[in-house]
Amino acid sequence: MPLSTIELEHTLSINPWFAGLSEAVRRAMVARSTPLALQAGEPLFRQGERPRAWYGVLRGAVLLSTLREDGKEHIMAVMEAGSWVGESALVGLQPCLNNAVAQGPTQVLALPAEAFADLMRDADFARPVAELITGRYRLLYEALGHTALLSTRARIAQRLIHLSRGDAALAPQSRRRIRVSQDALAMMLGITRQTLSLELKRMVQQGVLRLGYRCIEVLSDPGLQRISRG
Repeated sequence: MPLSTIELEHTLSINPWFAGLSEAVRRAMVARSTPLALQAGEPLFRQGERPRAWYGVLRGAVLLSTLREDGKEHIMAVMEAGSWVGESALVGLQPCLNNAVAQGPTQVLALPAEAFADLMRDADFARPVAELITGRYRLLYEALGHTALLSTRARIAQRLIHLSRGDAALAPQSRRRIRVSQDALAMMLGITRQTLSLELKRMVQQGVLRLGYRCIEVLSDPGLQRISRG
């Protein structure tokens, strides 16, 4: 059954960024968007494609990844409910920088490129979009700095903290159970599966985590925060 406009706004408001928009802008975004349903593994867009829309994730999750010249894939982020995907390509009028693929059965709201361009003429929309892009670049630079300065274990802990809050959605409240495979987590961090497994087992021994099938449970938020600080 299709969600009503109010239900769509409520779902997307999981993301503090969307919740902070004016009511008029939220209504305009939803009114000009079209719901789409994706199956597991179905692409939302591909690296190098011309952007067609801006996508808000309603249910499920979208994996953002890039494909290197040697054929290896790097997972950049898990875009869960409340996250918006593809703004940089639309703002810069450039091809998409990554692949976006449904992690499982997923529903998104597609705001067409033309509607996005129209809304960018409204400062109440354009300014928050600029702030969103700036925030994501800030996270990128922080991640680069962490790669150089922090231990592998600290980097793993920091990524788990982000994932516990919906990764890019950055929900105010974290959740204990993180649905992510160890293969995917290793690809996000750019480390081997063996290295990740060793570090996770040490955190399990410390009573910080519990490992399950394609999921990781956080047993101690203070412990994970302490490890993330190196």
